[in-house]
Amino acid sequence: MAATLSALKLQLVPLNSLPIQPQKSHIIPTNNSFNHNYINNNTYQNLTLNNSFNPLEFTPLTLTTLSLPFLFDAQDALAAGGEFGLLEGRSLALIHPIVMGGLFVYTLWAGYLGWQWRRVRTIQNEITELKKQAKPVAVAPDGTPVNAPPSPVETQIQQLTEERKVLLKGNFRDRHFNAGSILLGFGVFEAIGGGVNTWIRTGKLFPGPHLFAGAAITVLWAAAAALVPAMQKGNETARSLHIALNAVNVVLFIWQIPTGLDIVLKVFEFTKWP
Repeated sequence: MAATLSALKLQLVPLNSLPIQPQKSHIIPTNNSFNHNYINNNTYQNLTLNNSFNPLEFTPLTLTTLSLPFLFDAQDALAAGGEFGLLEGRSLALIHPIVMGGLFVYTLWAGYLGWQWRRVRTIQNEITELKKQAKPVAVAPDGTPVNAPPSPVETQIQQLTEERKVLLKGNFRDRHFNAGSILLGFGVFEAIGGGVNTWIRTGKLFPGPHLFAGAAITVLWAAAAALVPAMQKGNETARSLHIALNAVNVVLFIWQIPTGLDIVLKVFEFTKWP
């Protein structure tokens, strides 16, 4: 767009107003048999143009009409020189911090869903262990159960069973899987997109804490997702490592927020709308 608007400022010169440069004449001497006369081989060439209609004369008016929606100067939207047009503007630069801020909150939500799904699995293990501790039901000599108040262990088993039923209704397994997939897809895309946008605006990247932490977060996302097949097979080591990697991810995310805010301030300082 910047290139188009810049082209509108160029003055178009009709072809019939261009000066015609005559070619230099070459004097070729003849032999003595031609009475030593000199003959001019070339003459001025006269170029005639049809001046009745020239389509180029209407080009400035047409381009001016098409440019009416763009009344602002194109350079106002550029940050680094106009090579990439509006891609260098402030609007596109702010997409990265906004999306990553949303992904940080979404990371906490995905972690909550994962923890609830883990609770569904671990609560069953607790019930199983408590059943081993429960005493057998007392029976009368005729074989009928004795109506006795439930023991503390039995009461706890009943409470955990009810809690597990409520958790199962939450469908946390599928919700956590879907949240993790969305987080991985959008996270990797926007992590790379942020670096590309920085290069478009400035022509280079800035090695530092924010860049390295962002790269580490992206790697941790991929590593945590790679453990899912082993987790689905019941590998407890993979499950524990999955939780540890995501915990480190959240810590890096929190640590990266101050440096990200500094970059946002620089975006407002060195770029213009849109």
